[in-house]
Amino acid sequence: MISAPHRHSCPRCGSALDEGPILYRCAPCDRSVYAADLDTEFHTPTHATL
Repeated sequence: MISAPHRHSCPRCGSALDEGPILYRCAPCDRSVYAADLDTEFHTPTHATL
């Protein structure tokens, strides 16, 4: 099974977070987010129906 690396996103603006693994930083909104505050559960992707 091949999987892409998971990038966490900022809860405020949705931009990709850098650094980690304990404390992540959001460059656009200058916010620090702890890993414990992020949703790390696996969610099944939803498929759009036309």
